[in-house]
Amino acid sequence: MRDVTELEQRCADAWPALVDQPLGQWRLRAAGGFTGRANSALTSGDPGVPVPDALARVVDFAGRNGMAPTAHVVVGAPVEARVEAAGWRVDVDHPGGAESLVMTGGPAGFASPKAAGVVVADAPPPGWWELAAQRDPTPAQRHVLTSGDRVGFGAVLRDGVAVAAVRGAVVGDLLHVARLAVHPRARRRGLARELMRGLAAWGVEHGATTCALQVAEHNRPAIALYESLGCAEHHRYRYWVANHA
Repeated sequence: MRDVTELEQRCADAWPALVDQPLGQWRLRAAGGFTGRANSALTSGDPGVPVPDALARVVDFAGRNGMAPTAHVVVGAPVEARVEAAGWRVDVDHPGGAESLVMTGGPAGFASPKAAGVVVADAPPPGWWELAAQRDPTPAQRHVLTSGDRVGFGAVLRDGVAVAAVRGAVVGDLLHVARLAVHPRARRRGLARELMRGLAAWGVEHGATTCALQVAEHNRPAIALYESLGCAEHHRYRYWVANHA
């Protein structure tokens, strides 16, 4: 099984924040409020200073970037008890849910290079932004979703316009999958499954041997889809906020 800290670091590389400041192995991230992952301190690994001091730096960083102090903490990791002891609390009101699964699998196991109607392009095709973010993306959304050494914009097109979308990024041998969405009028036709298969084939072509994705624990339909494709829970994380935030 891939090491949790290594996996979290690669997922962070695949989801680049506008500001990404190292603190030992921790990463202080800000991206204009677009997604919790890009606007929180990744606390996997050793920060190089005592945890209370590291959390104080998280608070300072958040203040300088106009955001609430937030820590991305792996459930059950030793640091979690230290974060709680420092007076932080689980963000039960987080828009994406208090807790998320990180699921992993082997993309070669479900890759299908002949997935009908699936394209994976170097630039977002028409209609992709509306599904993955919004019609007119913010600078932060553009940065997070388009940055990286190897990014693929997957879509199922109908009359040249995306009716299903997904983002893939290859970091080393890891395919990171995110922003899977299907237009309401095109649901229940198996498009999400076909799109995942096409993206997996693209990832394998670019050297991926493992795929990873993050999904909220309450999103049971998505979890069931990923499990049917051979993915399984690797670990969980949740967001903690300072009590005064």
